Amino acid sequence: MKISIVQFEPVFKDKKINFDRIFNYSKDIISDIIVFPELALSGYYFLSRDEVSDMAESITGDFIKDLQELSSSQNKIIVLGFPEKEKNNLYNSAAIILPDKKKTSIYRKTHLFYKERFCFDYGNTGFFVIDYPEWDIKIGPMICYDWRFPEAARSLALQGADLIVCPSNLVTNSWQNALATRALENNVYVAVANRTGKEIRGEEELVFNGDSTIYNYNGDILCRAGKINDEIIETEIYPRETRKKSFNQFNDIFSDRMPEMYKL
Repeated sequence: MKISIVQFEPVFKDKKINFDRIFNYSKDIISDIIVFPELALSGYYFLSRDEVSDMAESITGDFIKDLQELSSSQNKIIVLGFPEKEKNNLYNSAAIILPDKKKTSIYRKTHLFYKERFCFDYGNTGFFVIDYPEWDIKIGPMICYDWRFPEAARSLALQGADLIVCPSNLVTNSWQNALATRALENNVYVAVANRTGKEIRGEEELVFNGDSTIYNYNGDILCRAGKINDEIIETEIYPRETRKKSFNQFNDIFSDRMPEMYKL
């Protein structure tokens, strides 16, 4: 199947412009799976819960509904980040929208980065895998800073993920090698959708460094975007090939694990 990543610069606090871009990209890209960045609907650098609340969307709102209808009509999976409001809680979330709306899921970011902790609630979904047998694929979501914690990707892989999708707003320069390692150590595809541009709040500036990448299950780069431009990258993936975890006649990276020896 074909997977695409849309690397672009959201307009901070302009949901209409961002939604229109997301919707049009999703409609026009001929791909089975389309992945957008973290907080693609709103932009990133919030400084208060009130700012987030003004931008946040419910999973039952028109935003998800419109993308769900598009997913169903065009038979595509759409993955993207958005600020979510659920009762009195605010989450940095990712929607994994499947053609079958009964299987559409929301992942809420577990590990909050930098000033996110002042604006969002810690996610309560935990790490889970979406099984879509119609396409014979299992997808595991995480968001940005989750990459720092190998337990996140490992827990997804142990649940059977063939593909880890990671909507991101990355500002460091250390994630590329780490996410290649996450793919290699778990024998899974990893798709990292980063954004471009910068956001300035007061005297502080965050610069987002692009480089959106799809890694194969050996940790090799299948395709990578540039650092500064809006760009669409795409490649073919073969989910069944991730399921053999052995690499010689004696060793298997999962059955060789010895959890009783790990002090966690």
